Amino acid sequence: MAFSTQDSDEVLSEINVTPLVDVMLVLLVVFIVTAPLLTNAIPINLPKTEAVAPVEQKDPLVVSIDGAGKLFINKDEIQPDLLEFNLKAAKAKDPEVRVQLQADDGVNYGEVARAMASIERAGITKLSVITAR
Repeated sequence: MAFSTQDSDEVLSEINVTPLVDVMLVLLVVFIVTAPLLTNAIPINLPKTEAVAPVEQKDPLVVSIDGAGKLFINKDEIQPDLLEFNLKAAKAKDPEVRVQLQADDGVNYGEVARAMASIERAGITKLSVITAR
């Protein structure tokens, strides 16, 4: 709303810039105060160490099921009813054995579920299911 200071009916059409300048000055002060806080860092001298060799991990057992439903442990074909027995033997040799399960895309899910149940019954708790992108 514009007001006229004269007796005529003319309207003043000037922008009052005082509130705009006030807001900009407040924003400038806020920026000036907060900018140094953004770059605060605590200088710490970290200790130097020698390179450490990574922990050697044993290769996992790979249980595979091909498109025909045949079971393999590390490329050796086995009978489905012997899977649990072979996995128990592998766990007896190495209690921290890791198993990777991979199955063909066309394999019935029931076959995969039976293999997973055999792995669980063998007492193996470290299981990875391998898939393709």
